[in-house]
Amino acid sequence: MNIAVFLGGLSTERDISIRSGAAIFKALKELNHNVILIDPALGSEGIFSSPDMIHKLPLFSEIEFDEHPQKKYLEVMNHNVLNSIDFAFIALHGKFGEDGTIQTLLELKGIPYSGSGPKASAIGMDKNLSKIIFSATGVPTPRWTIVQSSEIENFELCEELRKEFGKKMVVKPNDQGSTVGTSIILDGNLDNIKAALAHAGKYSNLILVEDYIDGREITVGIIGQQALPIVEIIPQSGFYDFEHKYIPGKTEYVCPAELPEDVSEFVQNTALLAYRAIGCRGFARVDFRLNEDFEPFALEINTIPGFTETSLVPKAAKAIGIEFPELCQRIIDESL
Repeated sequence: MNIAVFLGGLSTERDISIRSGAAIFKALKELNHNVILIDPALGSEGIFSSPDMIHKLPLFSEIEFDEHPQKKYLEVMNHNVLNSIDFAFIALHGKFGEDGTIQTLLELKGIPYSGSGPKASAIGMDKNLSKIIFSATGVPTPRWTIVQSSEIENFELCEELRKEFGKKMVVKPNDQGSTVGTSIILDGNLDNIKAALAHAGKYSNLILVEDYIDGREITVGIIGQQALPIVEIIPQSGFYDFEHKYIPGKTEYVCPAELPEDVSEFVQNTALLAYRAIGCRGFARVDFRLNEDFEPFALEINTIPGFTETSLVPKAAKAIGIEFPELCQRIIDESL
């Protein structure tokens, strides 16, 4: 099969996407597919077939963005190379990759692709909308509110948030991944709340503030309609932020998570409920906090989760004997 792996992109998660794409490229070559790599952020210059080029791709901090960089995506989609592509494996994270943009363009081109469609992708990227749907369909999620970034200079807002959520709250951009722009407030300090809002406001016009759930960090990967074993995430210190996600040795992972059987089954079923409520297909990952009473609270759904060989979905799949190349093939089969 002729497969194009889309990696890189324009989002703040570009660097992680390059890692994911490199791992997928290697696995697909092992499966004897004909594979090319496409970095839509670079337009027609981002199409190549040599894995050596992956290491030469500019990182997010090294890209000089055009005034309308998304035009590069259209340049790629109009390239003749896509006329011979049977399938697109999307390893793009964040905006323009996980939000329905690339999915819509591929549908217009008539090219089948991995993962969820445009609508589910857009909903999954929008934390507020996801939580509205979770609440409407019986998926427990932390209580939340939405703040406009234009309001963050209003100090009275910080007092209102402390009154509503108490001393403990989570502040995050509404449409970012990899905990980019996320802060956890545990002391109710108004200056810290204001700083957290300003930090999140750098990345999104909408800021989500929600209850902090004391407890354990767990996640459930889904392939097709199968919930994989639960992974428990234990950061070395602090919370599971960008540093703890991507620097080796900063976090311990336990898979399957050490939970009572009935709790594990309930969490997995809750993850499937969230997955179906959003309208996902192919694969995804649902992140939870689990309190001391073993009650799960869905935080968000990732329609294109990290996908290196040591990422959470591949780690969970390996726990039941599915190696990384087989996992990639299963996602292709499910998507088709």
